[in-house]
Amino acid sequence: MEPKLISLNIGKPKKLKTEENEFVSGVGKQSVDRAFLTKEGFIDDGVQQTKFHGGPDRAVLFYCFDHYQQWEGEFGKPLMVPGFGENITVSGLSEADVHIGDVYQIGEAIVEITQSRIPCNTLSKYNDENSLLSRLVSTGFTGYLGRVLQEGWIEQDSTITRTKRNPNSVSVLFSNQIYFHDKNNLDGMERLLQIEELASAWRKKIEQRVNKLK
Repeated sequence: MEPKLISLNIGKPKKLKTEENEFVSGVGKQSVDRAFLTKEGFIDDGVQQTKFHGGPDRAVLFYCFDHYQQWEGEFGKPLMVPGFGENITVSGLSEADVHIGDVYQIGEAIVEITQSRIPCNTLSKYNDENSLLSRLVSTGFTGYLGRVLQEGWIEQDSTITRTKRNPNSVSVLFSNQIYFHDKNNLDGMERLLQIEELASAWRKKIEQRVNKLK
């Protein structure tokens, strides 16, 4: 399946209210026709806290549209798009398809995938599903983040084309397995550390784990 941009989304942090929760977050983004992507992220976009996202290594967040059908079936209700705080909702690019270090041309911009997204409980609150966070972690359907190699405009109908893949890399899904579930897999962690495109925050975390095991 050729990847397709389903929704382009931006939004500043704001107070959000759902049926069960009230909180401040940047998760509540809105679909737009076009947006300018800089090396720090989209103009007029932002996050409430930057521990797990934001900054040059994590400037743009992707989520695979193909997962929405699974979540809607599992939770028995439709989910809004964007429902996971993503900047780019894309079909045909799941965590199993995308590798750390993959480079994509999207409109005028060029983005390099740097790490899996580390989800937080905000996603459960935003979708009013208490078990969503644990299901994202258990499935590995977390989304993924990238750094901007070339700034530029992205439009709702922009094409997405992979232009580069590191032959020694691993999928985002593999990295999720190592990060969340297989924390003593020394070989897997060393494979991750060999990927030069890996985000510095992930590299530091994995190096700490490796040092404890050795």
